[in-house]
Amino acid sequence: MERQADIKHIKSISQLMRELELPAPLHPLVGLVDYNKVSIEKFPKGQKISLDFYKISFKSTFKGQIKYGQGHYDFEEGGLAFLKPRQIVFSPTETENYEGFALYFHSDFLRNYSLGNTIHKYGFFSYNVSEALFLSAKEKEIIANLFTTIAHELANNIDGFSQDVLVSQLELLLNYSNRFYNRQFITRKAVNHDIIASLDKLLENYFEEENSLRNGLPSVKYISAELKLSQRYLSDMLRSLTGLNTQQYIQNAIIEKAKEKLSMTNLSVSEIAYELGFEHSQSFSKLFKTKTNVSPLEFRQSFH
Repeated sequence: MERQADIKHIKSISQLMRELELPAPLHPLVGLVDYNKVSIEKFPKGQKISLDFYKISFKSTFKGQIKYGQGHYDFEEGGLAFLKPRQIVFSPTETENYEGFALYFHSDFLRNYSLGNTIHKYGFFSYNVSEALFLSAKEKEIIANLFTTIAHELANNIDGFSQDVLVSQLELLLNYSNRFYNRQFITRKAVNHDIIASLDKLLENYFEEENSLRNGLPSVKYISAELKLSQRYLSDMLRSLTGLNTQQYIQNAIIEKAKEKLSMTNLSVSEIAYELGFEHSQSFSKLFKTKTNVSPLEFRQSFH
């Protein structure tokens, strides 16, 4: 468990601006930082940082790669990365130059708007930074225009319409990001199919090595950790390519393994349930019938 003292905790956007030696934000709940106007060395290299607000980072140009955890963030055309409140990140350990913006906004800014109730549906706020959105040239142009529009609005004198306009611009940015992430899942099929192949092998080994006997059913948390992906990214990627989230994909693998045991062994239904990691055979039978429309015994009898 990480010690709180090891983490630089930023409680407000105003505090962040002071840390970055920038002017106070025009709106206390929204801030926009131009990377050209701030040094990324304001925090010690590798410093753990936690923000009490959301961050959307748009890198429009970048030469080289930045390493985050197990992956690299490659900004060949530019990219977007998303952080939710209290997500622990690290300040960059390398200082390559890049251009772009960072948009910060507090959840209180959305409190009286429908976006405040739906922002949790934008799963990319739960992705790892290494699972950033990579933009094509055309997509980068759209995102750059949106950030420019937001910057212009923030530069205007605040009036009774400012918050309405900014929230609608933010929602548009998030909706475009959703669209572009879906495109990324599709266009990076080769990479994603490699992930699915690794997932299939991981599940096969899990049962072959009898991990289920020791640890129970394979969990989404375990699978994601083994693949070095965030749980939300893996589920969203699988849903885009297979129509199933991670839990459903795991359940299908369990059913296929159960079919194999039912058709090729003389183990009882209870013994099969136990070998697969179920605590109660009734839970296994219920899942099997939900997935196949027949009970385990009915499936076995169909082979005789």
